[in-house]
Amino acid sequence: MEGSLRLAGQRVLVVGLARSGAAAARLARARGARVTVTDRRAATELAPALGELGDGVELALGGHDPADFTGADLVVVSPGVPLTLPELQEARRQGVPVLAEVELSARLLPPWPIVGITGTNGKSTTTALAGELLARDRRVFVGGNLGTPLAELVLSGRQVDAVVLELSSYQLEGIERFRPTVAALLNITPDHLERHRDLEGYALAKARLFANQQPGDWAVANAGDPRAVALAGSGRGRLATFGFGPPAPRAARAPEAGGELALACGDGPPERYVLRSRALRGRHNVENAMAAALCARLLGAPGREVQAGLDAFQGLPHRLELVRERDGVEWVNDSKATNVDSTAVGLAAFPAGQPRVVLILGGRGKRAPYAPLRPLFPGRVKVVLTIGEDAPALARELDGAAPLEAVGTLAAAVERAAALGAPGDVVLLSPACASFDQFRSYEHRGECFRQLVEALP
Repeated sequence: MEGSLRLAGQRVLVVGLARSGAAAARLARARGARVTVTDRRAATELAPALGELGDGVELALGGHDPADFTGADLVVVSPGVPLTLPELQEARRQGVPVLAEVELSARLLPPWPIVGITGTNGKSTTTALAGELLARDRRVFVGGNLGTPLAELVLSGRQVDAVVLELSSYQLEGIERFRPTVAALLNITPDHLERHRDLEGYALAKARLFANQQPGDWAVANAGDPRAVALAGSGRGRLATFGFGPPAPRAARAPEAGGELALACGDGPPERYVLRSRALRGRHNVENAMAAALCARLLGAPGREVQAGLDAFQGLPHRLELVRERDGVEWVNDSKATNVDSTAVGLAAFPAGQPRVVLILGGRGKRAPYAPLRPLFPGRVKVVLTIGEDAPALARELDGAAPLEAVGTLAAAVERAAALGAPGDVVLLSPACASFDQFRSYEHRGECFRQLVEALP
């Protein structure tokens, strides 16, 4: 990418020793930098990450020393570290560059085309699907917020033809020159308000994805989300949209009933693609498929390979993942639904008509209201089982919408759901909350759910 960095001999401070931070530290060290890692957590809490660092990295754990920040030539920030941290603000005031791991890594890449995908919901599925569509005829790296940090690609020395990245608002806050060839904004709904203060701040963080695009690049947005379209159109990239409705130029469209996509990369007649994979059921997944297919075609994927990839897609773990059918009851893991809107789209994938869903909600809330879930309950939700820190708020805001029981833990919820479920029912873990009150991550929560369900007699 344009604007590469010289790291040899530089004093690099990496803030936050999560997956991205550990990869950034190893990358900077491999390029000859003098690297220090700082984290407020103690070494006992960071054992797995510390084991990945290797030799030559200094540790400053259990707190932050302001002198480490102002004395650095470059500060690299892990996504979980807010840029409002006073030590970071002081470093910037003194002229020290502060970059996200994805910005650091992108500057060290060859000029490969990059697809950057962000949004409140659907970005993991869309990223994985876009990567699969492109990988059918070229070498592709898929990662970022999904799975593998971009720094790992740089470290590996692997040669690829395209890079597909899921990008969170936390990552996008720390970019400066990062320039995706195709940038997609799937939607904007309230999320991470504990970090961004309000919806406007959150949306502006997402909009940074388009800031460095040039007229030859593509900005993709959800036609049904006016805010997303406005943000995508604020840059210099060519605007393309996806959504429900009749075919349109520079767009992917599907009928409300779904099942078929009409996709036009330019002003010519649309191409037709059929959605047959069970992993792409539900209105939200039709949108994900439209966005992924549009990104892939804009980057030159052959139409026949796009159709083959849509047919072959198996979906992602923890996103409407069928764990087991037991005595006529489906057990579905949607642990990745860490906010209200994501739970809403997951719940809407199950038809209304007769209350059949035993819904497990709860965890650490994100300050967003739960009331928007209420209209989805009639004719669909049989009972709500609440767990975790935000169970009292869920009880207050969803009172009367469906029978509700506070069970406390995920293990208790699975036990109670097994007693309540009847043939034809669905037990759906779709928490609408973060996992960090009782679990390490949403993946950990989903794995625990799977183990508990598989252990049922």
